Amino acid sequence: MLLPAPSLLAEIDIIHLLFGAKGLVLVVAILLVISIFTTIFVILYKLIHISQAQSQSITFLDRFWESKRLDDIYRVAEQLKYSPLAAMFRAGYIELSKVKKGQTEATGSMHEKMDGLENIERALARAKVSETTKLENLMPLLATIGSAAPFVGLLGTVWGIMEAFSAIAASGSADLAVVSGPIAEALVATATSLMSAIPAVMAYNYFNRRIKVLGAEMTTFGSDYTNIVKRHFF
Repeated sequence: MLLPAPSLLAEIDIIHLLFGAKGLVLVVAILLVISIFTTIFVILYKLIHISQAQSQSITFLDRFWESKRLDDIYRVAEQLKYSPLAAMFRAGYIELSKVKKGQTEATGSMHEKMDGLENIERALARAKVSETTKLENLMPLLATIGSAAPFVGLLGTVWGIMEAFSAIAASGSADLAVVSGPIAEALVATATSLMSAIPAVMAYNYFNRRIKVLGAEMTTFGSDYTNIVKRHFF
């Protein structure tokens, strides 16, 4: 008779220990499994979102510096919905249109022109804050899982060890058969917490670095756009 492979037996044992636990250890195991799937979902979502933001921002910058007309650039920016730079340009362009519409050569004083420029700068700043908030969406969830999962797993581990000692006290024997089950459940809780926390921390650091790069690009673009507006419209 053929026996299952050792790796398969180990997998079956882990699943049995994970969901065969009782009480608080079972609650901890369920929470940790949920956190693992949550981490996977957030990583995939953020990977797609930030990659789209970066690729569309590169496309927008190429068109921005190639084109000579702001209205042509605006039409391009409308199609790049995931680019934070395109969103900043749209906000600045709309505010510039309002300022130019409200000004005339006869009545537009230097003070009014400076106010108009400040309005454009504020519109760019608001757009940057809004786009940064979108990029940072779900990042606190990764940070929470990365920091809290080990402590949740530790709670399950401590509780499992307490149950092992309780079993020893109840049976009056320290045989391996008495304590192996609770201790194994405790160790599985620790392993599951690490499986959740380690990817969450690594993903948080990785995405945080990419968001900082996009933030620097937004700051640079805001300065460049303001200089262009000053040079050609004020």
